[in-house]
Amino acid sequence: QVQLVESGGGLVQAGGSLRLSCAASGRTFSMYTMGWFRQAPGKEREFVARFSWTGNTYYADSVKGRFTISRDIAKNTVYLQMSSLKPEDTAVYYCAAGSGRVFYASDYDYWGQGTQVTVSS
Repeated sequence: QVQLVESGGGLVQAGGSLRLSCAASGRTFSMYTMGWFRQAPGKEREFVARFSWTGNTYYADSVKGRFTISRDIAKNTVYLQMSSLKPEDTAVYYCAAGSGRVFYASDYDYWGQGTQVTVSS
């Protein structure tokens, strides 16, 4: 079993930065692919970034160059560093863990409860 808890969300002005954390408990996730997703009100959950167990990273086009996903295996923690934030980044951000081939939200096995990020204009 893996439990994921997100933190670090909040209110920030456009152009500002936030760092989200996803702490895992239970089984270590060194062999999992970790992903970040977000969901704005009235919209579907969308992919933001992933960090595979092989060390590869992938980002949605909308956040490339602005967001960075990283992980600390020893701490069982995954991070999402967000910079140059835009109002359209406003959403609840979720971390997730998956094994095997993962890409879409439905591919992931474990999810956190989410943390709110609000970017003011």
